[in-house]
Amino acid sequence: MDRAQSLATRIGIDVRDIGLLAEALVHSSYPNEHAADLVRSNERLEFLGDAVLSLVFSEAFFRRHSDEDEGVLTTRRASIVSTRGLARLAQRIDLGDYLLLGQGAHRAGERRRPSVLAAALEAVAGAIYLDRGIEVVRDWLLQLAAPELDASPALVSLKAPKSRLQEVAYARVGRAPVYRIVSAEGPEHRKRYVVDAIVGGAVMGRGVGHSRRDAETAAAAAALDALVPAAGAAAGDALEPEPPFEPPAVPPVEIADEAQPTPRARGRSRGRAE
Repeated sequence: MDRAQSLATRIGIDVRDIGLLAEALVHSSYPNEHAADLVRSNERLEFLGDAVLSLVFSEAFFRRHSDEDEGVLTTRRASIVSTRGLARLAQRIDLGDYLLLGQGAHRAGERRRPSVLAAALEAVAGAIYLDRGIEVVRDWLLQLAAPELDASPALVSLKAPKSRLQEVAYARVGRAPVYRIVSAEGPEHRKRYVVDAIVGGAVMGRGVGHSRRDAETAAAAAALDALVPAAGAAAGDALEPEPPFEPPAVPPVEIADEAQPTPRARGRSRGRAE
C-alpha cells in the first residue's frame, strides 16, 4: 500500500480506494512467484485502462482538430496511445519505481521496459477511473500528456509507421521491409506477438503487441527510430532501450509488407514498440 500511497501523492490525486491503485502496480511476475499471497496482477485494470485512455485522447483530438477526418484523428491518437507514447508518459511520473515485480523480472530490468511501463500506465488509468470517475482521470491524463497535445506535429510525421518505414526502406535499399514473427505466446484472448522489422537483410527494430498488426507497427516504429534518429521523441523524454529478448526455439515466419489502408478505428490502437 505504501507504493500506491506514494504514487497517489506524486500524481496529486486524492485516492479513495488505495487498494485499486495498489493492484494497478502489481506486475504479472509477482503473483506468479507469490501464489500464496493471493495478490492479483494489474492485467484486468490494464484492460479497462486501455479503453479509458482511448476515450480520453480520442475526445481530446476530436475537439482540438475539428477539420480532420477519422483517419488523421486515429493517427494522432496513436502517437500517444502506443507503447512508446504511453511509456514516455509513465516515465514522467517515474512509474517504474512504484511497480511490484517478481525477483526474476526485477533482475531482468522489466520495470524499465517500455511495454511494461505502458501496461502499468493503463492499469493506473483504469484504477483512477473506477475510484474517482472519468472527469478526474481525464484531467490527470490531459495534464500528463500536455506536451504531446500542444505540439500538434505535422501530418507527415504522423503517417503510419509501416507506411513510413516502407518509404525509408525503398529509399535506402530499394525494396520493402520484411516482418518476421519471432514468437506468438499466450492464450488466444491475450496472445503476445514479438515481431522483427528487417530492412536490407538486417533486423532494424523489434515490436511486441497483442495482435500481429500491432507488433508489426511497433517493430516499424522501432526501426524508424534506428534509421531516422530523433523521430518524434519530446525533449528529455528519451526512452531506455528494451532489455534483450531471447526468442523461443521456433522457426520464424517471414511476412512481406503490404500497402496499408488509411488507419481505421478498430480494436486496440496501441502498438507495442520496443
